[in-house]
Amino acid sequence: MPRLGHDDLRDALGLLKEWIGDNREIRRTMLLDDSEHAAFAERVKVVSEALEVNPLVRRDNGYTYVCLRTADGGALTAGEVSLAARIEDAYRSVKNTR
Repeated sequence: MPRLGHDDLRDALGLLKEWIGDNREIRRTMLLDDSEHAAFAERVKVVSEALEVNPLVRRDNGYTYVCLRTADGGALTAGEVSLAARIEDAYRSVKNTR
């Protein structure tokens, strides 16, 4: 998949307002309770497998942390940005079910 240029990444992060990062990784922190985290993690797993992107998802002290980067450590591709958008959808879905 082609690598994203600086302008493309800036535009993507403009749409993914809660995400921060640079051309090598983007990150997001979410406040989720344990049941929300479990539902969220399952949704992310399904989407990430479909997109063939491996996110780093961890839980600590009531927060869920997600980090997206390429397997080779190079510049991000459209795959990571697509997954970030789908993660946003999963997050909103989990938060709206309560």
